[in-house]
Amino acid sequence: MSKKIGLKEAMSIGIGGMVGGGIFAVLGLAAAMAKGGTPISFLIAGLIALITSYSYVKLSLKYPDRGGTVKFINQGFGISIFSGGINNLLWVSYIIMLALYASAFGSYAPNLLQLTSDKIVDSHIYATGIVILATAINYYSIAVVGKIESYAVIIKLIILLSFVVVGLYGLFGNPHLEQLSPEHWESPFKLLTAGMVIFVAYEGFELIANAAPDIENPEKNIPRAYYWSVLFVILLYIIIAAVTVGSLAFSDIATAQDYVLAEAAKPMLGKIGFTIITVAALISTFSAINASLYGGTRVNYEIAEDDELPCEFTRKLWNQPIGLLITAVATIILVNTLKLESISTAGSVGFLLIFAVVNYVGFKLYKEVNGKKIIPLLGFILCTVAMIALLVQHYSVSKLDVFIALGIILFCFLAEFIYKKTERKR
Repeated sequence: MSKKIGLKEAMSIGIGGMVGGGIFAVLGLAAAMAKGGTPISFLIAGLIALITSYSYVKLSLKYPDRGGTVKFINQGFGISIFSGGINNLLWVSYIIMLALYASAFGSYAPNLLQLTSDKIVDSHIYATGIVILATAINYYSIAVVGKIESYAVIIKLIILLSFVVVGLYGLFGNPHLEQLSPEHWESPFKLLTAGMVIFVAYEGFELIANAAPDIENPEKNIPRAYYWSVLFVILLYIIIAAVTVGSLAFSDIATAQDYVLAEAAKPMLGKIGFTIITVAALISTFSAINASLYGGTRVNYEIAEDDELPCEFTRKLWNQPIGLLITAVATIILVNTLKLESISTAGSVGFLLIFAVVNYVGFKLYKEVNGKKIIPLLGFILCTVAMIALLVQHYSVSKLDVFIALGIILFCFLAEFIYKKTERKR
């Protein structure tokens, strides 16, 4: 790159990565699980992301590489079946996130234009169509992807911040405000597990690592970019969650679970507010799909270059890595076969495991990266405990979600094991 990235640009990468489609997709799930304690659930998830960002800061400073998380895991464990399995999981987790964003797009779009008499059918049509459109754009020009993302970040932040300002003003005198009081909170364990289900809403801050080689004055700007972007998003999410729960009855939240943020704008701004937030959701999820397709393709390519996937993945189709088409097809299959909660759970479990491993690398290499030992160790413990709590809670509610999440992890490691065994025989 001819131009270095400043602090503002680095922060926009982190904020844009987090404030994508996640908040629009999982807010309703969180409110359904945590009730009045929804802001607390977002805080819990945010604190785990903030602690994990410490390991990313230290590793980004010591090993600046566009491979980001892939580079850190390989640095900590070498090129092995374990590192390959975790890196495969990272790629699959990108596919899961794409399915989550596409599902959110499909939930919001029919509120503006119904294609058939069945909203569920419409949802699948829109979700599939938007993935196909984003794939076409990625094939056409990566520069267009970058332009879409840069404009989308500004638009969605302006709309969400406006929602926050108007929402806070509208809370005064709202009869549902008392729903935020502690007597309407779920149990501490449910607040924790709700936070873990929505942990995917914080996925994205790690993208700063991919830009680390290009950030100017890295010793000063890399820590600021990580910490300030995560803190900003924590505050934004907490206020959005408080405004939503304080504006709508729990029954209305349950009814409009898939597009609850748009529904929350109605008491303040009526149908216009509903439409504006719906448009913001469509812009956000579309830009997130665009960026995640590119990011997921790059991760797939990096893994293949490190010989943790077959070299065929480094080949190109229509002037783009073959991984782009595979990622898009896998996303379409996933979004049309799994429910939103299953997708969210699988995504959260995947990223909690990945972040636990990155924290462990930070702990293992604390001398090399000139870091403190206790913080990455705490991050590793919190990510591991949170992942186990999420699996335990969901096992009592939906065993299928747990089996899907564990099956995906097992598949990633099994695929790497078979590949390594086959390569040794060759």
